[in-house]
Amino acid sequence: MDNRARFTFTSMRPNLFWLVALVLSGCQESTDMTQEVMHLESAEDPHLWLEEVEDEKALAWVREQNLRTLGELEADAEFAENREAAIEVLTSQERIPYGRVRNGKVYNFWQDDENVRGLWRRTSKESYSSDSPEWEVVLDLDALSKEEGKNWVFKGSDTYRDEVSGTYFCLVSLSDGGKDAVIKREFDLDGAAFVDGGFVTPEAKQHTSWLDGETLLIATDWGEGSLTDSGYPRIVKRWKRGTPLSQAKELIQGDVSDVAVYPYTLELDDGRVLACAEESDTFFTSTHWLLSGNEEEPLRFPIPPKISLYGVYQGSLLLSLKEDWKPKGQGISFESGDLVAFNLDEFLATKELPSVELIFRPNETQAVNFVSIASGAALLSINENVTGKILRLERKADEWFTSSIALPGTGQTSLVFADRDESVVFLNYEDFLTPDSLLEYDCESGETGVLKQLPPKFDVKGLEVEQFFVPSTDGTQIPYFVVRKKGIKFDGSTPTLLYGYGGFQISMRPSYNGVTGRLWLEKGGAYVLANIRGGGEFGPAWHQSGLKGNRQRIYDDFIAVAEDLIDREMTSPEHLGIMGGSNGGLLMGVMLNQRPDLWNAVVIQVPLLDMLRYHLLLAGASWVDEYGSPDLPEERVFLEKISPYHNFNADKSYPTPFFVTSTKDDRVHPGHARKLARKFEEAGLPFYYYENIDGGHSAAANQVERAKRSALEFTYLTKKLF
Repeated sequence: MDNRARFTFTSMRPNLFWLVALVLSGCQESTDMTQEVMHLESAEDPHLWLEEVEDEKALAWVREQNLRTLGELEADAEFAENREAAIEVLTSQERIPYGRVRNGKVYNFWQDDENVRGLWRRTSKESYSSDSPEWEVVLDLDALSKEEGKNWVFKGSDTYRDEVSGTYFCLVSLSDGGKDAVIKREFDLDGAAFVDGGFVTPEAKQHTSWLDGETLLIATDWGEGSLTDSGYPRIVKRWKRGTPLSQAKELIQGDVSDVAVYPYTLELDDGRVLACAEESDTFFTSTHWLLSGNEEEPLRFPIPPKISLYGVYQGSLLLSLKEDWKPKGQGISFESGDLVAFNLDEFLATKELPSVELIFRPNETQAVNFVSIASGAALLSINENVTGKILRLERKADEWFTSSIALPGTGQTSLVFADRDESVVFLNYEDFLTPDSLLEYDCESGETGVLKQLPPKFDVKGLEVEQFFVPSTDGTQIPYFVVRKKGIKFDGSTPTLLYGYGGFQISMRPSYNGVTGRLWLEKGGAYVLANIRGGGEFGPAWHQSGLKGNRQRIYDDFIAVAEDLIDREMTSPEHLGIMGGSNGGLLMGVMLNQRPDLWNAVVIQVPLLDMLRYHLLLAGASWVDEYGSPDLPEERVFLEKISPYHNFNADKSYPTPFFVTSTKDDRVHPGHARKLARKFEEAGLPFYYYENIDGGHSAAANQVERAKRSALEFTYLTKKLF
């Protein structure tokens, strides 16, 4: 769920008087009354006090649970060993320093045991290719945090290159404690220092884009009424250097009901930069606008609402479809999942949609992931039977062609860095048993080479990976991967960790995880990755089949995988545990309620659990398109059936769950985990609970905290499943 000011929660009581007044006056329509009654029902929740994020009473409860959980798990003989191993993996110097190329230098952000908050650093391209690059520190986050009395978390940088001078302009994003809300400060890349009198923004969930070296497009919190119901900006303005932010000129304003409105730019092949904005009408639908620099109204791009837009290559604007499309008057149809393009200059000249061309149509086993544009090449990342491939796109004689780029195997590959100013592209390859390799692809020669490769982080001797398929309740074949030791007895005794997500068209693909390897696989545990619906493994249809009231399909898929593991006697309920975070945390909560008989351990990470109030908490309103709205009676019915918080039954026999969340998570509210854990406490049922005070939606602000969280989780899993 994706990345999204802390909120102050107030009583719903004033709505009672408002509703009564409207009923007495007879001036409110029944549908609105129904919605208000629903909100009033939520107001009767006896645990609302736990939604007060930093209220002392709530934090006192959190500290009590942390103390109890840490006291038990840290005293376990496994914990110290697990924590030491996790720290060794996560803070090891033997990690690939992934980077971005700027003016012949490679920039990398690095954290280790000495640089807990991290170093932003750089080296030459030549040095980067060596085994021991000579790094120059650009920004020391630990020193900055100490100097300013903050817990700064580096959230990346926005850069712009002036085509004439070659100068880079840069904004650094800093989060206090890992929140999605950030401040942005202009940074001099050459001088490695913040710019005196440069652009600085107040803390907010915000987005910026450089229009030129003197101008920013910015969407931020402009004050009362300027945010959407989801808590994101809805007004984009143009901000000129040397002027106060309050004088920025408004370019476009979205609706309060939108998820957000973000600025972005399109760079054309000749160096022109177009100001644009994406109005996210819902989480999955958007309207794209061309913003004028004059007094003209924004011009709407004539494209469908369900698309992903990737940029301009050889004059064509590239986009992938999430729905079928018949461009008006063109006598041609495109399918959901297709990658298509049209000539952007022609559109700018006529303000009409030019002829649309098909670039790539995935087959039933494929899905488009992303397109990256480099100098002289456009690269397409796809899934094929859940594994990754990279294709190069070429346009010759008005036709598009693809050619495969050589990869080390059939695991996961991703585009790490591509920029239209650089002919060198960085790719990453990994699979369950193969450590990450950083590949360098030269767009001019078409050659691929291994730039860096990780040494093994765990012993893979005797391990094997298999892919299985199991029919779900409706007959759909659901794939899943199993990583385990060869020759294990099929007697149901293997400790097994099953991981799932199933939402937001996010694909779960084979990946190398040193912590899981050291803390689980080396000890004889099996790891299973379920590719259930809701993800993007097989394109938009795989995701859309599990939206809203159809979401039970996702849960049935996960149950089908678990039952297949048990039927094959790879494991048994006594030795089967499950884990998932965010939307996967919701999955874990549902599984805890629907099939407590199938597992003996459930790790519920930064979860959604109250599905009747989720849309009122932090970024929750932005996910209504995924889950459905509790305010619509026809959608609320299903949410009532699956909401983990509301389906808790004190008389049910539950496995002991482990709730993991973060106080500073300003995306998924920590109240979700707090409230269900509180129900376990009131029922006298055993549970573990750990809430990191910092860390944002990752539940860890740095690698040391991440190691501690992982050690706690795997100590719990070992305790329950071995």
